Amino acid sequence: MPILLTGAAGMLGSDLQTALAGREVTALDRAGLDITDLDAVCAAAAGHDVILNAAAYTKVDDAETNEETAYAINATGVRNLAIVARELGAKLVTVSTDYVFDGNGTAPYEEDAPRDPINAYGRTKAAGEEFALAEHPEGAYVVRTAWLYGEHGPNFAATMLRLAGAHPTVSVVTDQLGQPTWTADLARWIVALVDSDAAPGVYHGTNSGETSWHGFTQAIFEEAGLDPERVLPTDSSAFVRPAARPAYSVLGHDAWAAAGLPLPRGWREALAEAVRIGAVRSPA
Repeated sequence: MPILLTGAAGMLGSDLQTALAGREVTALDRAGLDITDLDAVCAAAAGHDVILNAAAYTKVDDAETNEETAYAINATGVRNLAIVARELGAKLVTVSTDYVFDGNGTAPYEEDAPRDPINAYGRTKAAGEEFALAEHPEGAYVVRTAWLYGEHGPNFAATMLRLAGAHPTVSVVTDQLGQPTWTADLARWIVALVDSDAAPGVYHGTNSGETSWHGFTQAIFEEAGLDPERVLPTDSSAFVRPAARPAYSVLGHDAWAAAGLPLPRGWREALAEAVRIGAVRSPA
């Protein structure tokens, strides 16, 4: 089962390469494949049974003034992959985001909840989801994720540990709730989905449970052997940014159960392992 992996150099793409070790994988970074070029996608995908798309424009704030560029990658690029996957009879798994929702929820968003993004990045990712499912309804899998951290790229957990090494305290918001998600776990879930007979559609790829950014940071400190009282509470008004952020980004996991696949483990258990094996590192 030859697999094409796009976005292979990113944080998730790197962990997907690890999770796919021993398989026949063509791993391409952005320089190796521009997914906005349909002809290039056709050429790269030929002979593959599965396309895993970890390529994305992820600069949330920059997307507010570069929405056309973000749309080309997050929407048009996904459409290209879906068209080619359909023509090949291949599975397509494309990674999306909690930002397709408005964040006004009070209970975990179900997989079929209406999309209602509140920023440009979310709009482009929502369009990509719609393209994938419309162009390849028999073989497209949309895996939404959120609050990613991992070993192979810049991320919130690494930033907090760097700040801990430079400042006596850090101030972190308490009024945004979500699910910290380790990219190594997400990679394993995606591979399990590919290997299964699960129905195409939307799946939520987040570690279970919920916390605030403040709670996440306190947990990072605790797991790293630091004093969590050094993490001070604040709210979003202290960190005004160009793009609005959803206040509630907790996703439900019913689709995994319906497919007979294990439910994602808790975020705190995943964080503990990530710190223990060095995927999240304390400052030297």
